[in-house]
Amino acid sequence: MAGSSTMDDARITVVGAGFAGLTALRTLRRQAPRARLTLVAPVAELQYLPGTIWLPSGQRRREDLVVPLEGFLRRERIDFHAAHATGLSADGRRLRTDAGDVDNDGLVIATGARFLRKLPGIEHAIIPCEGVVAGEAIRDRLAALDGGTLCFGFGSNPNEPIAMRGGPVFEFVFGIDTLLRRQGRRDKFRLVFFSPSQTPGQRLGERAVGMLLGEMRKRGIDTVLGEKPQRFEAGAVRLERTRIDSDLTLFMPGLTGQAWLDDTALPRSPGGFVQGEASCRVPGFARTYVAGDGGSFPGPDWMPKQAHQADLQAEVAARNLLRELRGEAPAESFRSELVCIVDSLDRGMLVTRREGGSRVLPPLRAMHWAKVAFEKRYLRRYR
Repeated sequence: MAGSSTMDDARITVVGAGFAGLTALRTLRRQAPRARLTLVAPVAELQYLPGTIWLPSGQRRREDLVVPLEGFLRRERIDFHAAHATGLSADGRRLRTDAGDVDNDGLVIATGARFLRKLPGIEHAIIPCEGVVAGEAIRDRLAALDGGTLCFGFGSNPNEPIAMRGGPVFEFVFGIDTLLRRQGRRDKFRLVFFSPSQTPGQRLGERAVGMLLGEMRKRGIDTVLGEKPQRFEAGAVRLERTRIDSDLTLFMPGLTGQAWLDDTALPRSPGGFVQGEASCRVPGFARTYVAGDGGSFPGPDWMPKQAHQADLQAEVAARNLLRELRGEAPAESFRSELVCIVDSLDRGMLVTRREGGSRVLPPLRAMHWAKVAFEKRYLRRYR
C-alpha cells in the first residue's frame, strides 16, 4: 500500500464523529476520491457542542444541535461502522471494536477526550460540555428554581495542565446572567464563579482575563479565586478554605484520554492522551495519526482544546496520512491557533491568539451574530 499513488485501494479508518473526525473524512475524500473510507463511531451523528450554551435560554433546541450524518456519509461515499473502539493491534492495522474488528491501511484517531471524574461528589455537578443532555439538564434545573445560588467553575489535569476547557464556563455564567435579567429575576439569584487560579482563562491571554473578570464585576457575579475545589455536595461546593452554598453547580473538570486507549500500545502523554507529533503522526506507528482533543501535541502552552484547533489538526493529519500512503514523508505541520467568541446571548467577546500575538475585542453584538452565522455555515455541510 505504501507504494500506491492512486489511493484507489486504500482502506482508511477514522475513529470518532466529532469535529476532528468529520474534518479528516472531508479532507480525505477531497484529496483521495477513490479511497475506501470508514467512519467508526457509536452513532452516526454530530453533536455541535459550542451551541449548547444557548440551550438554557431556548435559543437552541436539541434538533438544532444534533445533526444526523446519514446523508453526509452517503454523499461522500463513506462506510459507517456503528461501534465503540476497544483496542488496536500492535501495528495499528486492525482496530478492535465492540462490533468486530476493522482493518485499515491508514488510521486517524479522533475519539476526543473524556472528563476526569476524580473529585468526590462530582455527580452533584453538571458538566456542561458532556453533550446536549447536559445543556438540557441545565435548562430544566434553572427553570425549576425560584432563586438561590448558582456556582460555575472549571479544573485541569494535574499531569497535563493544558488539558482543560474553560471557555464554555464563562459563556454559561454570562449567558445565564443575561437570561435571568431578561426574565426579570436576576435579583433572586447569586452567581458565583470559582477557580483554583487567580487569573482564570490564562490561555486566552492577560488582557482577555482582565476583561472577563471585569465583566463579572460589572454584572455582580461573585468570584472565589485561588482555591482548589475539594468536593461537591448536593447543596454546596467545598473549596480549600471556602464553602459556597449551591442550588445548581456547573463544573468542567480537566480532560484525559479515552479509556479504550489503555488496551493499545500507543504512546501516551503524562495526562493520558495519545502522543502526536507536529505532523499529527503517532510516533512509532506507521500510517497512524491523531487529531483533536484526544491527542497531546508539541506547541505553545496556550494551545487550546477546541473545535477550531481540532479542525486544523485533522486537515494536516489527513494530508500527511495520504502522503505516507504514497511513500512520501509526512512533512506538513499544523499551526497553533486559538479563536474564541465568549458569548453572552446577545454579545460576544472575540479572542484570537497565534504564534505572532493575540487580539481581544470587548463584548459586541456583531460578534454574537458572527458566532451564530458560523454555526449555520459549519453545520450546513453535514445536514
